[in-house]
Amino acid sequence: MELKLTKPIVFFDLETTGINIANDRIVEISILKVFPNGNKESKTWLVNPEIEIPAEVVAIHGISNEKVVTEPTFKELAEQVNNLIAGCDLAGFNSNRFDIPLLAEEMLRAGIDFDMKNRVAVDVQVIFHKKEQRTLSAAYKFYCDKNLENAHSAEADTNATYEILKSQLDRYEDIENDIKYLSEFSSHKKRADFAGFIMFDEDGDEIFTFGKYKGQKVSVILERDKGYYSWIQKADFPLYTKKVLTAIKLRSFNNKLS
Repeated sequence: MELKLTKPIVFFDLETTGINIANDRIVEISILKVFPNGNKESKTWLVNPEIEIPAEVVAIHGISNEKVVTEPTFKELAEQVNNLIAGCDLAGFNSNRFDIPLLAEEMLRAGIDFDMKNRVAVDVQVIFHKKEQRTLSAAYKFYCDKNLENAHSAEADTNATYEILKSQLDRYEDIENDIKYLSEFSSHKKRADFAGFIMFDEDGDEIFTFGKYKGQKVSVILERDKGYYSWIQKADFPLYTKKVLTAIKLRSFNNKLS
């Protein structure tokens, strides 16, 4: 079943130096852009992460330090990537928890103000786990009856993810062929930031999900504990989390002035 689209959607996958969203870097990014008329555009880049790729990570995706040393850095590629995904919804496999947050960090480090306003995200892994509880290779075999060759190649994983989502729509009649529906279905609890350090409570207010103020409203804590904002800004939190916290702080300040 082909996707019903009102605007382009970008399927993408990252290979990285590790799984720490705040500190690790992209070593390969593959993008498959699908247009409402069914046309497709794809691009894959190897990326110099400017940090060491650990041997145990090289063993997984096969991208060595020597392989990327002469490749462009993400900062050099950021504008091209941003132009390709501009105005598009996003999709991937475990993308809500990993690929989108890490991409956001790389974009912000490159000086590009990345956010999810006016777009939604579809996480094919969440749909799969809600229905079958398997891995990407097993998902590809289960839904498409194909063996995933070159697993952990960003391009292979990206194309497999796109095929899986179409097959999921064929298999499950209760899943709507609508990107906003798929985004909500493939989401976990609603997060204010990508990493989940700040979530929304039942009233729609932001709350902390960690530390001594876990479960408490962010705006209240920022007013009560003046130093907590500065501590987070200086600590090893994702740049996007810091950006969200700053927006909440400014909103609270503007509300006082009104």
